[in-house]
Amino acid sequence: MKKLKNEGALFKQALLAGVKYAEGRGVVEFEASDSASEKLLYIYRLLVHDKIIQALPEDQVAEKSLRHKLSIWYSKQLPKDHPLLK
Repeated sequence: MKKLKNEGALFKQALLAGVKYAEGRGVVEFEASDSASEKLLYIYRLLVHDKIIQALPEDQVAEKSLRHKLSIWYSKQLPKDHPLLK
């Protein structure tokens, strides 16, 4: 798995976008006490369920790979000249 440029910043934005997507669908309401790991797993499962991203094999589902997968998903939504992609 090749690390993306600015992957940490991309992940932070991806998590915010994922929370907005999930709450916009009305399927979940995240609490302030929910950890980033819990949100990450829920958002990943929701995006797979909605067929927005392809599922990883279950033996590869780990926080690091999910962060990478969400970062890729978010980066594909950004315009090509976005600062996070440079």
